[in-house]
Amino acid sequence: MKKKTDEPLEALQKQIEEWKGKYLRALADYQNLEKRKNEEIRLTRHYAGEILLTKLLPVVDTFKRSLAHIKDPGLELAVKELEAFLTDAGVKKIDVVGKPFNPHEMECIEVIDGEDNIVIEETLPGITLHGKVIRVAQVKVGKKKGENYG
Repeated sequence: MKKKTDEPLEALQKQIEEWKGKYLRALADYQNLEKRKNEEIRLTRHYAGEILLTKLLPVVDTFKRSLAHIKDPGLELAVKELEAFLTDAGVKKIDVVGKPFNPHEMECIEVIDGEDNIVIEETLPGITLHGKVIRVAQVKVGKKKGENYG
């Protein structure tokens, strides 16, 4: 048999357990929010230069094309420094020639005679930033002779 004095004590213990559960849920929610916020900050910093890089890539392409026509040591040095900067920033060229066509990394601009679905030629390099594709490669893809290209 319970005493009348035990009832308020049991009610208080029940209330303590309830508040403890609420506190632990709130703490877990806060910790999850903190983790999400930190991950968002990390990703923002990681890809902060993406917009700038996508605008800089055509300039780098122009410099590289000009090297085919102008043999200038200063221009060659500038291109090498730009490439080193891009590499340090996490930029990598996508290797496509001789590989199967991948629409996530490549854009087919022409179908030519060659091995089926294999990239024969690259006209514009594809670029990744920390593994994320920021520019797809423009490629010419092979198709066996005699087969309909369409």
